[in-house]
Amino acid sequence: MRTGERFVDVAMPAAYTPAAPHGGTDDYRCFLVDPGITGTSFLTGSQFLPQNATVVHHAIFFRITPDQAAEAQRTDAGTPGQGWTCFGNAGIADTAAWVASWAPGADETLLRPDIGYPMAPGSKLVMQVHYNLLAAKPGDTDRSGIRLRLTDQPGLTPLDTFLMPAPVELACGPNEEGPLCDRAAAVRDVAARFGDGALGAVTGLNRRCNGGRRPVASTRTQCDYPVRQAATIYALGGHMHLLGRSVKVELNPGKAGATTLLDVPSYNFDEQGITPLTEPARVKPGDTLRVTCTHDVGLRHQLPQLRDQPPRYVVWGEGTSDEMCLGVVVLSTATA
Repeated sequence: MRTGERFVDVAMPAAYTPAAPHGGTDDYRCFLVDPGITGTSFLTGSQFLPQNATVVHHAIFFRITPDQAAEAQRTDAGTPGQGWTCFGNAGIADTAAWVASWAPGADETLLRPDIGYPMAPGSKLVMQVHYNLLAAKPGDTDRSGIRLRLTDQPGLTPLDTFLMPAPVELACGPNEEGPLCDRAAAVRDVAARFGDGALGAVTGLNRRCNGGRRPVASTRTQCDYPVRQAATIYALGGHMHLLGRSVKVELNPGKAGATTLLDVPSYNFDEQGITPLTEPARVKPGDTLRVTCTHDVGLRHQLPQLRDQPPRYVVWGEGTSDEMCLGVVVLSTATA
C-alpha cells in the first residue's frame, strides 16, 4: 500500500437473487453501501470483487451526498427485496458522480497518488450491478463488493468522469431473419425491456451524434464531443458488449497535432479496464474528442451467450444482447 492510503471493503448488505424484469435476461440493480467517510478523503483506486462472476456483467459506483443517500434509503425501503431497479444510472439522483467501475478482465483501477475522486464527509456509494442471466442457474445469488483505496492527505487533484456514448445501428446479418430484424420492432423491444429511458437513449444519441438524421445501419459508429472547459485527461477506457470489435478515443481527429488517446483494435469483453495515460493530455475549449467503435453482428453465431437469442436489429441498450459504444474519460478541470 502506498504511503498515507488505506483500504476499505464494502459489500452488499445481503445476498441478492437476480431476476430480469419484463421477460428479459438482464437485471440492473442498485444497492446503497457506506464506506464510513467521516472526514474529507480521496478515492485513489478501487477493485470490484464479483462474488458470482457467472451472472455479474459489469458494475458502476456512484458517489452520492448525505441528502441523496436519504433519497436512496427511501427508494430502497419502498422497493420489494434488496436494492432497487436502476437502468442507465443510480436511479435516485441525476447528479450522482461516477467514481469507479468494473467489467470482466479488470483488476484494481489504480490512479496516480496525486489525483483522486473527492469523498466529502458522509458520502456514500450506490453500487449498480448489471446481472445477465443467460448463463444463470436456478437459485443463483450474488453478494459482490468493492475494495476502496482511500487517503486523507490534502492537496490531491480532484477528478471527474466524463462519458462519451455513441449510437449503435446494427442490421441483422445476411442469413438472419425474424420480426426483430425490423428496426422499429427492435427499438420497441428495448423500450419494453428497459423502459422509456431506453427509447430516449436511442433517439437522443441519434440526435446528439447524427443531427437527428434518419439512422443508417453500419458496423462503425462515432460521436464528436466539443471540449467546453480546459481539462487534463489522466486515464481512459472503452465499453461495448459482446459484438464489439474495436474502440478508439481521439483528440482533434483530422487536424494538425491530432492524438489518439485510447486505441483498442481487438476488443475483448473479458479484458476491460481503465488505462492510465503515460503522460496526461491537456485539452482546451475548441478541441474535439471523438469516440469510434466497430461491431460485428457475425459474432452472434459464435458466442455461446448469444447463439440461442433471436436475430435482431441491434441498437443502444442495457442488455447483453443489445450493444453500446462508450468512451470513459477520467479527467480534472482543476489543473488545466
